[in-house]
Amino acid sequence: MNLEAFKASLAAGGELPSVSGPLEALALDARGDWDAAHRTVQVIEGPEAAWVHAYLHRKEGDQSNARYWYDRCARTSCTTPLAEEWNAISAALLGR
Repeated sequence: MNLEAFKASLAAGGELPSVSGPLEALALDARGDWDAAHRTVQVIEGPEAAWVHAYLHRKEGDQSNARYWYDRCARTSCTTPLAEEWNAISAALLGR
C-alpha cells in the first residue's frame, strides 16, 4: 500500500486497514482519535513507534515529551507542519 491508498482508505471510513501498530496509530489520529492513537503506540517498542509517539506529543503541544521521543528514535525534533510530518512518517512506514 502506498501513501495515497492509505489516505484513501482512511477517508472512506469503515474498518481501519490492516497495517502495523505505528501505522494504525497514525490512522486513528487521522480519524480524530488522538487518545486511541496514543494508547496504541505507547505499548509498542522500537524506533517506528517512537517516531509516531513523538509526532503525537508534538501535536498535543507537549514539546518536551515530543523531544524525548524524537531522541528515542534518533531523529531531530520536527518543525514542519503536522500534516507534512504525518505524511512523511506514513510514507516511510509504508515503504518498509
